[in-house]
Amino acid sequence: MSSKVRVRFAPSPTGPLHIGGVRTALYNYLFAKKHGGDFILRIEDTDQNRYVEGAEDYIIEALNWCGIPYDEGPGKEKGFGPYRQSERKQLYREYAEKLIDSGDAYYAFDTAEELDGHRKNHEEKGKTFIYNWHNREKLKNSLSLSPEEVQAKIDAGDAYVIRFKSPKDEILQLKDIIRGNMEIDTNILDDKVLFKSDGMPTYHLANIVDDHLMEITHVIRGEEWLPSLALHYMLYRALGWDAPKFAHLPLIMKPQGKGKLSKRDGDKMGFPVFPLEWKDPKSGDISAGYREDGYFPEAVVNMLAFLGWNPGTEEEFFNLEKLTKSFELERVHKGGAKFDPEKTKWFQQHYMQEANNEELANKFEEILKEKEVTSNKAFIIEVVSLIKERAVFVEDLWQQGYFFFIAPTSFEPKDAKKAWKEDTAALMTELSEFLSSVENFEAENLQENVKGWIKSKEIGFGKVMMPLRVALVGALQGPDLYKIAEFIGKEETLNRVNKAVETLK
Repeated sequence: MSSKVRVRFAPSPTGPLHIGGVRTALYNYLFAKKHGGDFILRIEDTDQNRYVEGAEDYIIEALNWCGIPYDEGPGKEKGFGPYRQSERKQLYREYAEKLIDSGDAYYAFDTAEELDGHRKNHEEKGKTFIYNWHNREKLKNSLSLSPEEVQAKIDAGDAYVIRFKSPKDEILQLKDIIRGNMEIDTNILDDKVLFKSDGMPTYHLANIVDDHLMEITHVIRGEEWLPSLALHYMLYRALGWDAPKFAHLPLIMKPQGKGKLSKRDGDKMGFPVFPLEWKDPKSGDISAGYREDGYFPEAVVNMLAFLGWNPGTEEEFFNLEKLTKSFELERVHKGGAKFDPEKTKWFQQHYMQEANNEELANKFEEILKEKEVTSNKAFIIEVVSLIKERAVFVEDLWQQGYFFFIAPTSFEPKDAKKAWKEDTAALMTELSEFLSSVENFEAENLQENVKGWIKSKEIGFGKVMMPLRVALVGALQGPDLYKIAEFIGKEETLNRVNKAVETLK
């Protein structure tokens, strides 16, 4: 086996990639990068009935958007390909037959109807039907039939599967990096199908063969594969290969904490469970994605990293580089991790504040174009720097700062009622006359002048500042009022004050 760390992410192209899958990919990526290894993408498409058009491209785009691209895989051939299981079909039969030759597997000719009959028969007696050591020699397979009978059936084209022959009376000693040592009694295991009647391998055989041939050193996958660990371990042993090290990741749980996070939870509570938007090619249904909902990939990656892992410190903000340095499989929890949509927004807000103002301005400019608002780039950057601390998404910037670009056309009724009293119109008219005499309209100078004027009138600040904010913004919101006046300029400030006086008589 390779001394260089080699890990793989092996999704099935049966639809969009769930964030649980993205987290598996992320942990594989972080482990590989920490140890100077390779991160491989393998597409497990042996189940052609469930194959969905566009799903493979979606997986690749999702990994790239998250900033965790694969080093090796479809389109990035490095001598271990092909990387789609459907293109490796010829390989698997050879290994299935090797297992038959060594006595570790056998041909089984039982039909689906016959097996169903056995199941029903057992159920009637209050038992569970398991195909294994205690009944396999009474069923229709190459252990109970003579070699001549087996050959005759194969020659006649009878349908068969190849089953693994689980050993009897053995206690397997298994090791998992996250879960520690485990013992499994082989007497409770069934003889799993390795090769199906349609000539395709099952996941169990294909995945072992591929991991061995691709020199995978560590298999990091979801805990739903834990029940298959014993079989996979025995397959490595039967084929005379060294097994990789295994690590089974905890489930991502619903926000309520009971059960696995599903698309239905996202639909019900209004958050995405997919990295990118997905349009179902058959139904045309559209499922939300983090990218289209305005999340930054850094926020999604940071959130996912903490769903099942922590660095052992109080710190929570980790970019990819920092995650790579800190990540250890030994610090991954065994128990399921509860998904918290609010926590995702909290990470998003942090990365919003960290984002470069110019990059945010470029994105905000797209929104302004949609609103048919034109403005120069330097001004947009200035506005962004002033309003972004209250924003969670780029889309929020419009709500937080529309008044820098367009004059309010109406006034928030509740706010106007609160700010506009009987004597306000007269006061605002006086203020407008005073402001027209102020030459230097920079925020600091304005503040000094207006404060002086209010003091000279011997009135409370609220009597002036609240109606002035309603006049300039249309509501009691927004950043520093003097900054707003400076940004929109003297002429626009006076126009807005005069319009408010006229409208809110």
